[in-house]
Amino acid sequence: MADPETTTSACDRLIRLVAPPTAPVDAHGDRAAAEAAAGTRLPDDYGRLVETYGWGEFCDFLYLRTPFGTSEHNGIEWQCARLTGAAERDRERYPYPLHPAPGGLLVWGTTMDADRLCWLTAGHPDDWPVVVWCGEGRYETHDMGAAAFIEGWATGRIESRLLVGMEPDLAPWFNAFRPRVHRCLRLSEGPVPHDERLRLLREALAPTTDRGAWRSEDGRTGQDHFATVDTDWLLTYDMSRPHQIRIDFPPEDGERARRRLFAAARLMGCEVLHVTGAPGTPLPSWDAAADG
Repeated sequence: MADPETTTSACDRLIRLVAPPTAPVDAHGDRAAAEAAAGTRLPDDYGRLVETYGWGEFCDFLYLRTPFGTSEHNGIEWQCARLTGAAERDRERYPYPLHPAPGGLLVWGTTMDADRLCWLTAGHPDDWPVVVWCGEGRYETHDMGAAAFIEGWATGRIESRLLVGMEPDLAPWFNAFRPRVHRCLRLSEGPVPHDERLRLLREALAPTTDRGAWRSEDGRTGQDHFATVDTDWLLTYDMSRPHQIRIDFPPEDGERARRRLFAAARLMGCEVLHVTGAPGTPLPSWDAAADG
């Protein structure tokens, strides 16, 4: 059995590194029923991960599933496969036992690239290693639990041939998978240069934290991603013409988000030309029901 101190320290390190959400999604339920449905006990560090973070994503890349809730996109599941009947080819593509054979892979997470994060369920659950399963049929094993794996990936201490790494200058983060409303404000150009507009925007919404950025080779297009610390709003400032602010916010924050963004646009010296929803269709009003 794993040393409880090691298990606890892995979770504690992750919590110190990545702030948990104030209201985790699908974080609580009947653990005994979930384990009965899976046909196995689940690791203790995973139980703490679920209670602390719930269903969501680390750094817009690594998705933590929980055994609770009703979403078809959440939940743990056994790796299954449709075998070809060619034993050598099947062994190469599926080198681990397939459920219901003992010691199969139990999926507890995924990635943006559709990789699956699994446990190799041989031995005591607290000793299960993590297996990264790539959709192309490639695998790699990491001799650690889920909490240590996430913490190691987020800090760059884990080397992986299959997973992309964190951007080196970014602090890792977690977003709960919760209902959000999307709005896009398309703006007039205004007299202020882009970098100054971005500074004014973030100052108006402060405190904020970086979520990455990119620029084209010629520097004419690009995006800056950031989030508000106190309101859990996710934003992108897009350099396209017309330049635009994209925001995803909890439904209950609609009016506050509207006031603060329109005020920020004025500080940037810009006029809001129109507002669109998730499909990109102009909305007759800010609170028009056009998402989905």
